[in-house]
This record gives sequence, C-alpha cells and structure tokens, in this order.
Amino acid sequence: MADRKDKPENSSMAMDEQEMQELGKEMEELDTNDELKKKGRLPDPAQHEKKNKKQ
Repeated sequence: MADRKDKPENSSMAMDEQEMQELGKEMEELDTNDELKKKGRLPDPAQHEKKNKKQ
C-alpha cells in the first residue's frame, strides 16, 4: 500500500480486490486486545470507552 501513487476516488482504503486481500492478510497478523494485554501493552482506549462515561 505504501507504493500507491493515486488516491482512490471513493476514499476507501483499498483501490481494488487485490489490495483488499493484502490488507486482510496484514490485519490477520495484528495482535488482539487480549494478546496486547498479555504483552503488557494497552489496546486502543477509544474502542473501549463506556457509553455513560462523560468526556
């Protein structure tokens, strides 16, 4: 994806099916929240904010 020269017209992450498949493979390699916690890292807090929490 780093070699992309043209911006997609539809503002999507992937310009075609091949790039979508490559992105899917990259995402499969990412650690889950549980795996991050086991490594002593914090998952993205924005994904886990409580609805009743005041900001």
